Amino acid sequence: MANAISAPDIADEVPWSDTLTPYDEAHFVTYVRLLDAEAEGAEWPEVARVVLHRDLDANPVSARRCWEDHLARAHWMTRSGYRHLLESA
Repeated sequence: MANAISAPDIADEVPWSDTLTPYDEAHFVTYVRLLDAEAEGAEWPEVARVVLHRDLDANPVSARRCWEDHLARAHWMTRSGYRHLLESA
């Protein structure tokens, strides 16, 4: 059986920057999963639980903020962040 790739820890808030950050580089897959879930019409609580590993029973407000923040950064990646990838290639 192939070794599973461990998912990086997901912070409560994305460290925002006008350029790619090490956090972004570690979370490309997370961002794609969030965008895919959005395109499929998935409900935010399920996405927060499955993709972001948030416990909605413990803190639903924090889970929602985490989902909103990461989804916003995922959208930033599609508008601007990808340019930084191309420039560094």
